[in-house]
Amino acid sequence: MGNAFKVMFVCTGNSARSQMAEGFARHFGQGRIEAHSAGMEPSRLNPFAVAAMQEKGIDISHQRSKVFDEGLARRMDVVVTVCGNADKRCPILPPEVKKLHWPLEDPAAARGTDAEILAKFREIRDQIEARLRELVRTLK
Repeated sequence: MGNAFKVMFVCTGNSARSQMAEGFARHFGQGRIEAHSAGMEPSRLNPFAVAAMQEKGIDISHQRSKVFDEGLARRMDVVVTVCGNADKRCPILPPEVKKLHWPLEDPAAARGTDAEILAKFREIRDQIEARLRELVRTLK
């Protein structure tokens, strides 16, 4: 993947939003995107995120929560923060690294029945998918 477009998605826990974004980037990038995700305070992969992505035919069950690595972030083409906390805590990156902020609601904060929680994950997943499709379009 030497010439691949390198992107990192960052959130607080690296459990849902950034993980789904990483999965979509790998899927839509078809080898042209080297995708990473990380968390400022990594926790664990959320099973609702796995289920929501599985509905789209994308398996993220092998992904794991990882701590934000500033050195790796500095080697990216783009760093995308997907929550306000990560946006505030993301260090200043070199000018050649484009930083984007996607202010996405945290689906892991949803309460209710499993069906209601999964519905929130689907909503956020679909927002991420739309943003990823647009990002991939800009690479062509």
